[in-house]
Amino acid sequence: MATLKHINSKNADYGAAEQYLLFEHDEFTMKPVLDETGRLIPREDYRLSTLNCGGEDFAVACMRANLRYEKNQRREDVKSHHYIISFDPRDGPDNGLTVDRAQELGEKFCAEHFPGHQALVCTHPDGHNHSGNIHVHIVINSLRIEEVPFLPYMDRPADTKAGCKHRCTDAALRYFKSEVMEMCHREGLYQIDLLNGSKNRVTDREYWAQKKGQAALDKQNAPMIAGGITPRQTKFETNKEKLRQTIRAALSAATSFEDFSSLLLREGVAVKESRGRLSYLTPDRTKPITARKLGDDFDRAAVLAVLEQNAARAAEKAAAIPDEYPRRGKAGIQPTKAPQTAPKQDGVQRLVDIEQKKAEGKGRGYERWATMHNLKQMAATLNVYQEYGFTSPEQLEAAVDTAYQEMRQTSGKLKTLETKLQGKKELQQQVLAYAKTKPTREGLRAQKSEKARTAYRQANESDFIIAEAAARYFKAHGITKLPARKALQAEIEQLISEKDGLYNTYHEQKQRYTELQTVKRNIDQILRREEPHRRKEQSHER
Repeated sequence: MATLKHINSKNADYGAAEQYLLFEHDEFTMKPVLDETGRLIPREDYRLSTLNCGGEDFAVACMRANLRYEKNQRREDVKSHHYIISFDPRDGPDNGLTVDRAQELGEKFCAEHFPGHQALVCTHPDGHNHSGNIHVHIVINSLRIEEVPFLPYMDRPADTKAGCKHRCTDAALRYFKSEVMEMCHREGLYQIDLLNGSKNRVTDREYWAQKKGQAALDKQNAPMIAGGITPRQTKFETNKEKLRQTIRAALSAATSFEDFSSLLLREGVAVKESRGRLSYLTPDRTKPITARKLGDDFDRAAVLAVLEQNAARAAEKAAAIPDEYPRRGKAGIQPTKAPQTAPKQDGVQRLVDIEQKKAEGKGRGYERWATMHNLKQMAATLNVYQEYGFTSPEQLEAAVDTAYQEMRQTSGKLKTLETKLQGKKELQQQVLAYAKTKPTREGLRAQKSEKARTAYRQANESDFIIAEAAARYFKAHGITKLPARKALQAEIEQLISEKDGLYNTYHEQKQRYTELQTVKRNIDQILRREEPHRRKEQSHER
């Protein structure tokens, strides 16, 4: 899934940002990596472009603009803003995302949401942990050098004027996240809901603490591994991650909040509820950790929901008739398997028609490979067939039809939601355009004579054209009272979140339909192959 990260910088050296993007840096100290001769080591692969720099170097263009408008001259001024869009590692193999395509998306995102700013857009093919996640860096000068239209995340007239600075408010960051989600939906990329939190909330500080701790642990274990000794601990866990595991262990065994609290106390963790929110105090701390800092799985609503499910499950188990020889399971937590949203890399594949391929000119080598491939896929097909509990090909065919209808139904809901979302965005554009012309419209009312009003309209003709077009739009759609901009943006974000849920549901249903369809085709091919053998055996019996 794509994520968005924001960093502001007070560094007056704009060349440092470009240097970081072009040359290798240590991931912990963020200092440049030098070769044996003391020179910088260029990154192996990247794409770099500049926007609104007038053909000049990014650093030079930014310093010229700052001097022209007399901004960013103080030490405490925020000189630049750094946005990072990181795509899901699966988007490359599954959805065809390339470095060049990611660069195009980054440039388009920058032009649409940071107009009037000098910018650097750079795409790297990999992340810190070498997971293969393509990511785009967007570095903008905090100073705006051109007047721009009123955008949804702007709330002050100065946000559109040249010579004023970019402000990354909470509302602006939420808007950018919603636009990243929309971009991924539009491009068919993997995406999660960035607007409503996450089950495990890992901050940047915790992420780097885990990375540094893992590096130190690997260094400590290296001599032991070289000597043939298996280390006791190979994975470093932060204190927050240990707390998450402790809470999950208590949560899996408790059926009430009292049980949950007592189980945590046995591990030295005190849980406290205040104003409808939970916090957890560990023995090594004096200040509790709020559930919000751990993730959505640990807040009051999520905890009570799990406890309610545990209580219902315990009641059903108590009411059931016990087996004569009950099974004894191992004590501990059985982790819940997360729903899979990505296509299976080792799923069932279609059988190869060997006779047809031989007729097309394939040789003995291909025939041997295809024979082994078909044997593996036959076994995989029968396994899936049994896992779903099918007893006949007709039952499988009915399941394929049902999966197709479910997928079509979700697709219809998704299209309806997209149409509604598009309408809200069009309304938002008209509301913003109309709001931008408010000073001009008020200026017209201040004119005393008809001659003055005519001259004023001619001098501000473009603004009046925009205002009149917006007024015609409102009248055509029966809008008599304009919605509040913040409320309209919140409604758009809610629709995007709903769209994200439907989008992921559609992909899961499409995956299931594709799998069942492949199984059906393979079963049909297997049955067709067995028919001649059965007819031959029957002729021998006669």
